[in-house]
Formats: sequence, C-alpha cells, structure tokens
Amino acid sequence: MKSSTFKTILKNSALCVSVGFALVGCGGSSSSSSSAMMDEADNESDASARAYSVSVINLTANQPFSPVAFIAHKEGYHAWVDGTAASNELEQLAEGGDNAALLAQASSDANYIGHYSGTAPIGPGGQENFQLTFDVTGSASVSLVTMLVNTNDAYTGINGKSIEALDVGDSLTLLAPVWDAGTEANTEAAGTIPGPADGGEGFNASRSGDVDFVAFHPGVISQDDGLASSALNSTHRFDNPAARVIIVRTQ
Repeated sequence: MKSSTFKTILKNSALCVSVGFALVGCGGSSSSSSSAMMDEADNESDASARAYSVSVINLTANQPFSPVAFIAHKEGYHAWVDGTAASNELEQLAEGGDNAALLAQASSDANYIGHYSGTAPIGPGGQENFQLTFDVTGSASVSLVTMLVNTNDAYTGINGKSIEALDVGDSLTLLAPVWDAGTEANTEAAGTIPGPADGGEGFNASRSGDVDFVAFHPGVISQDDGLASSALNSTHRFDNPAARVIIVRTQ
C-alpha cells in the first residue's frame, strides 16, 4: 500500500490542527516567520502565557528536511521511544515527509499543549524561524520531528526536552542527531527515496523484513562508496548532529 510522497508534500501545505487551542498564522519559511497562538482546552485560572521564538537550522550538506512538526507538551508525551517500534504516524513522516498524522496524533494526547507545522522543506544550510505563544500551567516540554528526505526512513528531532527552566530572555540551543525509524530497509535503491535525489516512493505501510525499532541511524552508503544500486552519492552523507534548534523565551 503506497501513500503520500515528498512530491505531495511540495504540492500541498502542511496540516494545521486546531484541536484544543486557537491557531493564528500557521505556516512559515526560511525567509519569514509565523506565529501560532495555542491555548490549552482545560485552561486553568492560574495558567501563564509564554511566548517563544524558535529557529530550526539544517546542518547537512545535501539532505533537505521535510516540513517540521514542532510540538509543545507536558511530560508524558513521546514522539518516539528508543528501541521500540515506531508508531504508524511517525512512520508516515519518516518515510514520506508528511507530518499531518503525527500532529493529529499528538493533538489527541492528554499531555498536548499545541504545535507548529512547517509549510515547506528546509534546504541544506537553510533555516526556518517561527514564534509560538501558549497558556500553560506547570511543566512544558517540546519535541521536533523532520525527515531527511534523501533517505529511506531517516529523521532528526528532539524528543521531550523541557523548556520549563527558561525565563524571559533565556535561550536554549539543542543539537539533534539522526534517527532510523526502522520501518523501511535502508536499500537506497532507485524508486525508494522520496526526496529530490530520486523522487521515488514515500510512505509504504509494509514493514516486512524491516528491523521495526527506532535506533540511531547507521548512515548512508551511496554509490560512491561501492553500493552500485544506490540512488545516492557522497553528497548525501550526513554526520551528527543534523540540526540545530534554538529556542528563546520572549514572554
């Protein structure tokens, strides 16, 4: 069964889910910033408004990032768990670059606060800047997921990093490694890479013969390293970290 590919992502804007909060100006690009106003559905009288400026920077040489999924949440939500099977929603993002299902899943979680959805890929060396504001009582953490689109199922991200200690004016810089969703074999074969290196298939629900657990990615081999059947070359290799994320509390 074949679903969305990276080509579809380029043709359609990313989903902006407004479950449990008011969303304003969803979207953004590397050349402009956008804002999302996110309020908890169960907003208590002592909740405080917090505002953050976020920059996501692509540190790779030739791996565009799919539209980012950036999620604000309380402790208890996990976009993935190391060493266990990826959710179907994470698989859709890691194989095809589509963040819609993962954001919808997150918005239904009891620990959800709000999210930002990128509207375009982030090219190598590029960045996306956006702002978000939300009302929350108690703890607050963030998670980020984005696919390296010239791979079978690699993604980079942050999984449940607390931003509770940030005071107004404080900044936090995070470096994100590359993860392997474990839902598709890393064959690098023509027709299996959804990014511009190949333009092949994105999400495929089958996990037959796959390792089926999340782990650090072993890296790209490529045709320049002797894998003649690979659609990739040496420019598609990547080192860790793949992304730098800068979060500044502005309110």
